[in-house]
Amino acid sequence: MDDKFGERIKQYRIKLGLTQNQVAEQMDVTPGYISNVENGRTAMSLRFLIYYAKLMNVTLDSLVGDLEPEYQSTSLDNALIAEISKMSKNEKEKLLETLKIWNK
Repeated sequence: MDDKFGERIKQYRIKLGLTQNQVAEQMDVTPGYISNVENGRTAMSLRFLIYYAKLMNVTLDSLVGDLEPEYQSTSLDNALIAEISKMSKNEKEKLLETLKIWNK
């Protein structure tokens, strides 16, 4: 989650005209918990994120923000490695030669 998570959570609540107490009651948590999330002192569990998104009628990705660039790169690398691992030795050699041509 990015640095603006708490502020984003707060803005959705305010946009719907809800108080921290009302949100806390709906989520079966304390108002202090909501305050801590909004002020960046604590993070929501996945379960609470899902429930909060449903309560606010928004998507999870709109709550948590964009993926970190490092994670996106790692995720792409992992996807490539997974696909390459399914290839035969001959296919891997052809792929390597193709990559060498692209990188010239």
